[in-house]
This record gives sequence, structure tokens and C-alpha cells, in this order.
Amino acid sequence: MAKRDGGEVFRITGARQGLADDVRGRQRRYVISMTVRTLSVIAAAVLWNVERHVAIVALALGILLPYIAVVIANAGRETAPSLPSTFVPAPVRPALGVGEAPSEGNGGNGGDAQRPYGQN
Repeated sequence: MAKRDGGEVFRITGARQGLADDVRGRQRRYVISMTVRTLSVIAAAVLWNVERHVAIVALALGILLPYIAVVIANAGRETAPSLPSTFVPAPVRPALGVGEAPSEGNGGNGGDAQRPYGQN
């Protein structure tokens, strides 16, 4: 595949996933976390009189998991370090040095660089 205009060609394989896919993935992680939380609270209730230590751990998990699930769900989109930069540097233009007059080919005033304005 040849470049026609000589510009930079970008690959889209490094692009982020779509917003709908991202939201769907975060919702799925949240539902899974809340399912684990619900199961741990039920296990704490069932095991309270049978195995108190396991019930306390399950209850602690049921209390802490909503906070963790919300933090994970609101973590935001993934970073895409391989995306091209939108910053395009300005072309470097040579500056005149101190005491240099513009050359005649640079669109000066036709060799009259030393004359003050208005004196022709």
C-alpha cells in the first residue's frame, strides 16, 4: 500500500474500545461483584451459628465489597498509550541573527534594508 500524500499513516489496532463496550464491561464487573457480595451475606447468615469465624469474614466481605465494586466500576476507560499524538509541532523557521539584514531573495525591500522608512 503506497502513501499518496506522504502524510503519516495511523494504525487503528491500538485504538480504545468503543464507549458502549466499555460501559457494558464495567456493568458486567459491577454485577459480578454484587453477586459475590450477595452470596457472602447469605453465607454469613447461614454460617453464623455453625462456623462463626467464616461468617464474620463473609460478613466483612459483604460490607466492603460494594465500595470496592463502585471504585472498580467508576475507574474509567483504559489508557491508550499507543494512540497517535494530536500535537503537531510547528515547523522550525530560521531566525535572523543580531545585525543581519534580510537577503534580497527573502522579500526584503529590494536592497534598501539600511534606509529608514519613508526615505526613498
